[in-house]
Amino acid sequence: QSSEEARLQAQQEEAARLEKERIEQEQMEKLEAKDQERRESELAELHSLEQKFLAAQQWKTDYRAHAKWEHYLSCDGSPDPTVLQEINAFMSLWREDQNEDIQLVMEKGEQVLNLIQKLQFLLLDTPPNEITEKETVQYQESILELQNLLHQKYNGATEHMLKAANMHEDSDTGNMQAVIKDKNVTFCIWANLKKKVRFKNHMFCDTQHGFDLPKSLAVSSVAVRILHTHYDHVSPLWLHCQSVPKLEVLDSKELTQHSKGSVEEPEEEEKKAREEPDVPAEEETCSDGRKSAISVKENSNSIADINETGEETEKKSEILDIPSQVQDPLTQEETNEKEEAITDENIVDLQQFVPVGGVYHIDVLQLPPQVKQIKDWRMVEVLDVGLEAYPYPPEETEDATRPPVRITLRLSDNVMYFEDPVIARWDPAGQQWRTDGISNITYETQEGSITFEMGAFYTIALLQDAHLNMPYQAWELRPTGMDEALLTVTAVFATIQIQIKGNRCMLSSVAVEEKDVLSHITGKWISLLDLRAVLKKAGVNIFPGEYSHKYVSVNKKAPLAEVRAYQQMALVASAFAFAWSKWNLEAGQEQVVFKVSEHLKADSVRGKDWSLYMFNGQKAQKLKITETSEAFSEELEEGSEFHSTLYHMLKDFASKEAIDKVETASFLFIDVVYQLLLATRVLTYS
Repeated sequence: QSSEEARLQAQQEEAARLEKERIEQEQMEKLEAKDQERRESELAELHSLEQKFLAAQQWKTDYRAHAKWEHYLSCDGSPDPTVLQEINAFMSLWREDQNEDIQLVMEKGEQVLNLIQKLQFLLLDTPPNEITEKETVQYQESILELQNLLHQKYNGATEHMLKAANMHEDSDTGNMQAVIKDKNVTFCIWANLKKKVRFKNHMFCDTQHGFDLPKSLAVSSVAVRILHTHYDHVSPLWLHCQSVPKLEVLDSKELTQHSKGSVEEPEEEEKKAREEPDVPAEEETCSDGRKSAISVKENSNSIADINETGEETEKKSEILDIPSQVQDPLTQEETNEKEEAITDENIVDLQQFVPVGGVYHIDVLQLPPQVKQIKDWRMVEVLDVGLEAYPYPPEETEDATRPPVRITLRLSDNVMYFEDPVIARWDPAGQQWRTDGISNITYETQEGSITFEMGAFYTIALLQDAHLNMPYQAWELRPTGMDEALLTVTAVFATIQIQIKGNRCMLSSVAVEEKDVLSHITGKWISLLDLRAVLKKAGVNIFPGEYSHKYVSVNKKAPLAEVRAYQQMALVASAFAFAWSKWNLEAGQEQVVFKVSEHLKADSVRGKDWSLYMFNGQKAQKLKITETSEAFSEELEEGSEFHSTLYHMLKDFASKEAIDKVETASFLFIDVVYQLLLATRVLTYS
């Protein structure tokens, strides 16, 4: 009897479950049909909002042209670095200038560094339709020539100082020591006038850089120079000209066949250009024997060829031409296998480790003939050899008899080293940073100094893992006023806050263990391009590069979902706050999940005000679950529907005031928010 009852009960439960599923299925179909019906009109509305991106693009084009014209009208004597005649005239005039006073050279050096920076920014910022291949190569060559000229001038100034070394004798040791610095470079120069073994080591008080020489050098006529350039003119140019890489978004239907096809070739070529930087045709040997490979990948900053509305969208493969590191995941896999890995483990992989804190040129030099004072005359023997390196270790000695040089470097305060840096030396022949030839490294965390030994005199850099702050632990973007917002990225070692206002950004704080650091770069309104440059230079990288997915466990997402999400988040960022959700990891590759809250006041968002939304680039929905739910579910929030766009999805629950704010938001503000989201890739690198 009881088993019969149980069987009937099970049957009834099964029937009820099927009926419930049928009703749910019917409801879903109704909602989908409703979404399809209004799809065309919603996409048309979105399209008119997206015109703001095109307006921003036009504004930037006009601004570039205007800046060029302003420069032309200003006639301030500084050359336009994009005009070959002007930049060449500037360089040849400085080459002929015989004044080798170190202060003057440093002042002129600042102007040269500004010209280099202008050219680098043009290479990063100009969309491909506004710059020709020929111009790209010309700008790269000008950068390299300016870098070389600057280094030659530093050498000339060093030689000039050393000829009169005996005029700067130190009363204690009888040797000469000098520290000369500005915000770009620090010269530490020591000349061995007395040649006494007991003075074989020296610490420059101002900078806390020092050295300990082998005996053979302590009794020779030598000078030691530690030239710290707070910038890096040694690494290959591509390292400094990496913009936010380009991205193609294809309809998911087309992804499969497309990835096997033509997409691969151009990518392969770019890779080759990047990986074999020393192609003879693109190479010049610099005065100090550095080969300079010009292999910078051209990059664009063009924004979406914005999607057509309605029917056309469905038919054509929607390709958004968007700068980004998001690549079609399928081609990514295939091209990765073809890359050859670096086999020699002493060679630094510059896609993984980057120089932070500038470059230390450590040289031992022949002491030139000294000035002699005879009555009222100062005489010096002129040798026409320029600044000469002293051969160390000497050619003929056996390895065993080459005592190493000990060096101590005080690390720069303007840089964050989150882990002990990797010390590498520049190998001019192979055009790469190497870690061999350096030993006995001790790192004093408290003093912020590093001591090591090297078998010869090298150009040294301290390198840091470019991805140590990735993946991020959380992020939040919230409006703080009209056309103003705040992006907070909680990274592994630091919390970074970036304010956005109009078309400018400001790094408002970098906090490490609750303490604010890097005050020299916070609080200034600058462009997004400048912001990326200063943060990376300070060792705080929250901008994934083209190859970052190889070094970080990425939460892979379909480019369609990721990029459309950034676009539509930017469009409504003036009235809605967005934040990280743990469910984004569980939602699969095709869709992204984030928290959203309407936000019209400047304060922070309360926990209970957040709702969860899911978006795949073509369909948005509000989820029933909250951040603290037991498990992930795609079930819809009671009484909510599907929409083709995130904008219309939010509109269902938004106040009129919020929607008005979205419609009146400035196109420059929207564009900067979008570019910042693309640059940080918060939906895949968290």
